[in-house]
Amino acid sequence: MARVVVDVMPKPEILDPQGQAVAGALVRLGIGGVADVRQGKHFELDVADDVDDATLEEIAGTLLANPVIEDWTVTRV
Repeated sequence: MARVVVDVMPKPEILDPQGQAVAGALVRLGIGGVADVRQGKHFELDVADDVDDATLEEIAGTLLANPVIEDWTVTRV
């Protein structure tokens, strides 16, 4: 078995209201120095060693992410 991590983030041009809420909360808590917050999703998959990169990209792009508004990275760890 191999561990695969898929990180999904909103595309830079997409409004991120959850990230904005976190950034606003930091200000209200008196925590400065944080210019921007983007919130995404993190998935960890245990897959068989013979699952190829193309299949992992297909999983990420069709099930874990919305390719219209999100970017993703697939990393074998």
